[in-house]
Amino acid sequence: MDTRTTQGTASQKNSNELKRFFNEKLLANIFRFYEEQYLIDVTFKVSNPVSFVPAHRLILSAASPYFEDLFNGDRGINPVIEINDIDSDIFKLLITFCYTGQTLVTVENVAAMLKAAIVLQLEDAATTCVDYLMTHINECTLQSAYALERETQCELLKQKIREYEIRNFMEIIQHDEFLNFEVEKLHCLLESDNLNIAREKDAFDSITRWFNHNVSARREQLPRLVSCLRLTQFDVDFLLTHIQTLPGCELLAFMASMWIREPAARTKLNIRFTEPRVGVNAGDGVEKTLLALYKEAGKNSPCVLQYDKTEDKWQEYASINNFNTKCSAVLKDDNILFLGGTDQHGNASNTVLSWNIRNKTWKEMPAMNQARRLHSVVELDGKIYAIGGRGNDDTLLQSVERYTTSNGWEFVKPLFTARHSGDAVSLNGKIYVVGGWNQTRLKSVECYNPDTKTWTLCADMTEYRRSPGITAHNGQIYIVADISNHDINTVERYDPQRDTWTTICSLESGGTVWSSIACASLDNKLWAIGGRVGAENNTTVAAYDEENDGWIQKSLLPKCLIYSCFVVPVSVLVSQY
Repeated sequence: MDTRTTQGTASQKNSNELKRFFNEKLLANIFRFYEEQYLIDVTFKVSNPVSFVPAHRLILSAASPYFEDLFNGDRGINPVIEINDIDSDIFKLLITFCYTGQTLVTVENVAAMLKAAIVLQLEDAATTCVDYLMTHINECTLQSAYALERETQCELLKQKIREYEIRNFMEIIQHDEFLNFEVEKLHCLLESDNLNIAREKDAFDSITRWFNHNVSARREQLPRLVSCLRLTQFDVDFLLTHIQTLPGCELLAFMASMWIREPAARTKLNIRFTEPRVGVNAGDGVEKTLLALYKEAGKNSPCVLQYDKTEDKWQEYASINNFNTKCSAVLKDDNILFLGGTDQHGNASNTVLSWNIRNKTWKEMPAMNQARRLHSVVELDGKIYAIGGRGNDDTLLQSVERYTTSNGWEFVKPLFTARHSGDAVSLNGKIYVVGGWNQTRLKSVECYNPDTKTWTLCADMTEYRRSPGITAHNGQIYIVADISNHDINTVERYDPQRDTWTTICSLESGGTVWSSIACASLDNKLWAIGGRVGAENNTTVAAYDEENDGWIQKSLLPKCLIYSCFVVPVSVLVSQY
């Protein structure tokens, strides 16, 4: 080993430690001088109520251009400087921020604090206020945030509100405030590839609602907004009956229809958006179907089933081999990722394998940090989350880790309750984990917000459930089967806005399905696929008709156990013939 390298590394480490120690000591002394009012060289007289606030010119000048300019001007040479446009309690908190980088923000003072931070040019304090406001939006109200943004013209707050609107678009469009959005604001939202909608028609419906509020004044702006839609995701009938009839939108409908009908002409058509938005599960013009992973009794090779909607039948799509038992699978783009499970030696695994649906080829992915089986997996905003499960020696896991292509696997904040055999789903930019097992069946629900990096507890389900089926459907979460009382196949629906669970029409499956059922949202219907009845595999497939509150029986499955089911574009499936 080169001793010079070792010595150099040690020297650099010692230098960094000394620098860190010096900075910490320096900051501690500065704050002590402030607390003891030692070496004070300026005092502020602040109104409402009148109060005197001592400080150090050098510290304030380093913290803010406002104070630097103030102390360099004629007004700044006075030993006592009057401040009349900021209340004394807010001013004191922001002066403390100049020394510590921290301040006490509350629902009651956040508006005044932000306005004062902008006046005093304390950028970091303003950021703290904006972050607090957006993480407490339910208490501060969105209307208050809109009003504050208009008053302050704060670009950061404007940006954060826009991000919130994109994530919560389906909620935003229900507010009366939405009807008065400026066209520029709505245009910006509709352009976003990350607009959080379940189907492209949701974006169309939002334009229709906004337009109808003031038809005469908004007629000229309508084509500009419609051009932001992913028009090629609608079918031709929809384009002709809904888009072409709108004022000024005839050419847009014609070009989108041509793009769908005449693929050879696409290079000559000037259409802004031809790809679906990120995460949109059900575009009206993109035909989708079900793809199910299954395994037949007595056979080692798992397979993939494809559902033919036209003939209402299931047919084999592919046979796959790299498939650990008790693993978890998740769809990402055109790939199914298989995470963990039980390997051939009976141990929990941390392997991650990717199977491309179109090419039917395997690819090894970076392994998880934690070996897991019976865990939950979910995809959100292009990131993969592995949640809970059992580790080696059957250890019950509370940990959660996230995979990104840039950083690989990283642990994030753990669950409140360790669990295995639960399930997870993403909705409105958040992750919901439900049920599972921890010494007994669980009915608890936890929600992860990646923006605040925190878990919160939601309302409990009405029933205890282990290995339930779960899916997001029309802005709500549905849980199917597996209850502590196996007399009936209950289905529960969760409303994230109201934090409430409702029991809906029970699943009629020809038997009591109590575990391993798969769920999906396809063609505006909730689907329940397979599951287990005791030790037997259930072959029933049913679609929930929400209007009539009943289940429609579909073609039976082969005699097999369904592990997972995904909604995929028909275009990614390779013909068997």
